Amino acid sequence: MKLEVKKIGNSTGFILPKELLARLKIAQGDTVFVSEGPERSFTVSPYDPRHERVMETAREVMKEYQDTFRALAK
Repeated sequence: MKLEVKKIGNSTGFILPKELLARLKIAQGDTVFVSEGPERSFTVSPYDPRHERVMETAREVMKEYQDTFRALAK
């Protein structure tokens, strides 16, 4: 998909077409996260990649201490 970089007010940006917004499941006012990739590429996502790393660590801790958490829940 080719997008044109345009002046938007005092900023510069590009407009995402409705079809792309629908595929990303985002709407006006939502927050998106941009991650840089190799060779001048980037990824736009509604999910924070840092949050995913934190959640993975939490899953590991919960799995390791599942018996302790079960006992505390009683």
